[in-house]
Amino acid sequence: MQPTHEWRDVAPAGFQDIRKAGEPAVMRGLTADWPMVRAARAGQGAKYLKDLAGEGPVPFMRAPAQVEGRLHYAEGAAGRNFRQQTGTLAEFLDQLETEAGKSRPDALALQGLPAPERLAAFAEQNPMPVLPPAIIPRLWIGNAAKVAIHHDPSENIACVAAGRRRFTLFPPEAVGDLYMGPFHETPAGVQVSMVHLTDPDLDRFPRFARAMEVAQTAELEPGDAIYIPYQWYHHVESLEPFNVLVNYWWDAASAGAGSPWDAMMHGMMSLRTLPPDQRRAWKAMFDHYVFQTNGDPGAHLPEQSRGVLSPPTAQSIAQMRRMLLDRLGRG
Repeated sequence: MQPTHEWRDVAPAGFQDIRKAGEPAVMRGLTADWPMVRAARAGQGAKYLKDLAGEGPVPFMRAPAQVEGRLHYAEGAAGRNFRQQTGTLAEFLDQLETEAGKSRPDALALQGLPAPERLAAFAEQNPMPVLPPAIIPRLWIGNAAKVAIHHDPSENIACVAAGRRRFTLFPPEAVGDLYMGPFHETPAGVQVSMVHLTDPDLDRFPRFARAMEVAQTAELEPGDAIYIPYQWYHHVESLEPFNVLVNYWWDAASAGAGSPWDAMMHGMMSLRTLPPDQRRAWKAMFDHYVFQTNGDPGAHLPEQSRGVLSPPTAQSIAQMRRMLLDRLGRG
């Protein structure tokens, strides 16, 4: 594994340079002046959150001590190795404190809580310095839990506000070596790797050794942040009895052009069972027309004759959508 590249004193313009590189980046001290971070460093992180918390219920996960914090599938990918519970945020924080006093605590994790829903003042008090305020913060709170390798269908900045977290990241091209789980049954809404990063079974998953050769790793302290580019796979390990992560998701793709995920699902349905010679032909078509490996596929045509090969507009997207719906309706 290689260390993730690190930056300091990142300003909004500097963050745009980071994004253009298309690689993960640790931004040391990006949120060091947050009140949440200062409270955590003083041992008052839970109190800070309780003082802001609303009264509504929040969902969280609890796993028994024997799973060693690995929130994952149950044996044989039949269900999950944790159970879902609900309580107020203050009650969840009290349960964390109770588990911290045990030699073998249960794993507790509250994942992706939108701050406006239960911590109305959090975003105002703890502003993200390099993103627009319209991108809302989400909180991930728990003890020493391990989130399996997965990817997000978006760009992501994750900020450690309390405790420490270790990130292990894999490029999108590593997907074939990560042994991803099923699409239809997932522990937390997205596909996760069947390999336990902290205890990999290389006899069962031998290609995972190849994934580790291209992996990056970083350990973050309170006030540090990490940029995770679009659909980079990552494993996140919380290292303290009390950990808080604040993350921001956004999608830079233009709205209204359809979902790449839906296109892949349709491709799995219509392409993967074709005879080899037909798959070869369609791979060449996708490379040429979709991924443009040969450059602009319409460059040789008069501009008025390019049709859907022209740069996308609202009109051309609507035309392609009508063509697609018509064909699906006849299919």
